[in-house]
Amino acid sequence: MFKLLKGGECYSPERIGKKDVLIFNGTICGIENEICEDRLWKVEIHDCRGMILCPGFIDQHVHITGGGGEEGAPSRIPGVLLGDILSAGVTTLVGVLGLDDMTRNIAALCAKAKALESEGITSYIYTGSYGVPTATLTGKVASDLAFIDKVIGTGEIAISDHRSAHPSVDELKKLAWETHTGGMVGGKAGIVHIHVGDGKKGLGPLLELLEQSDFPVDMFVPTHLNRNRLLFEQALSYAGSGGNIDLTAGETSGKGYGIPEALGMISKSGVEMDRVTVSSDGNGSIPAGKGNAPGVGKVWQLFEDIRDSILNGNIPIELALKTVTANVARRLGLTPVKGILSEGSDADILVLDRETLNIVRIFAKGQLMANNGEIIKKGRFEKGNG
Repeated sequence: MFKLLKGGECYSPERIGKKDVLIFNGTICGIENEICEDRLWKVEIHDCRGMILCPGFIDQHVHITGGGGEEGAPSRIPGVLLGDILSAGVTTLVGVLGLDDMTRNIAALCAKAKALESEGITSYIYTGSYGVPTATLTGKVASDLAFIDKVIGTGEIAISDHRSAHPSVDELKKLAWETHTGGMVGGKAGIVHIHVGDGKKGLGPLLELLEQSDFPVDMFVPTHLNRNRLLFEQALSYAGSGGNIDLTAGETSGKGYGIPEALGMISKSGVEMDRVTVSSDGNGSIPAGKGNAPGVGKVWQLFEDIRDSILNGNIPIELALKTVTANVARRLGLTPVKGILSEGSDADILVLDRETLNIVRIFAKGQLMANNGEIIKKGRFEKGNG
């Protein structure tokens, strides 16, 4: 059956005006000023007049099998549920393992990603964990990338953190080489996703690696760079010299900058916004007192921070949307299928209320996942499923 979204104000994420969007078999097959439904066979009409249409969000940092564990077994966080992901308007994500590669592993991460995909969204994973040598499935980072479809990079590798293995520059070089070559053989972007902690060196280890090697700077995505002011200053300099930076939603510790403030500072600094992405760190552990549910980061915080950036932070809607759509897709090698509204791209579409920017509908690969502001597609083990 065709689905026809009529008359929405479309952002791809650049504004392209009021359009009709036609979906068939999970793909956008037409975007035109007007598409006549009378010429279509078996069409489902969705009136989107007075609403905004934009690509589904891409969250490149979610602890899908659960984070935590730093305070012993009771602090292990359960795996994420589909509803948690959809509540953020996220239709594509990348799962990370994080610190705990002892009670969790890459096999479980891969299995969870496949489960989420079967429930209707698009999912990938990073092979690896905080440690170096890092966790893998096949025994090598390069072969994980080359042979496992779900694996699109390595991460999150920890630097400048008391929980990090404090990898040497040579160890980071070897890891980068495996990621780069595995990505080339597997036809993937081969991203090294780097957790940057509150430690003394900040981005120092990554800067040393780049200074002493010939790896392309685009293959590195350091994250959590708004967690404190000094690190954020480093991030601005790094992005100004051509590096990619990823900010984390939900920063309320007082040591760093929330997303609306951080994006405002970046836009005024002259740094190219194409270099900037935002992710949730969802379902990971957060220090007590940061808000949200105690000790657990929420995926929905990603949507709330982007929404707040537009409504209250005076960030143009196109710039804010890019940080969770087109910029992420380009970094992960997912364009032109993800992160844009275009003929031939996946039908991952958010329909938003024009005034409040609240989610009205979510389409993931053409499947209606939320309608009238309510999530209607439930995961297998969620309350309300069947």
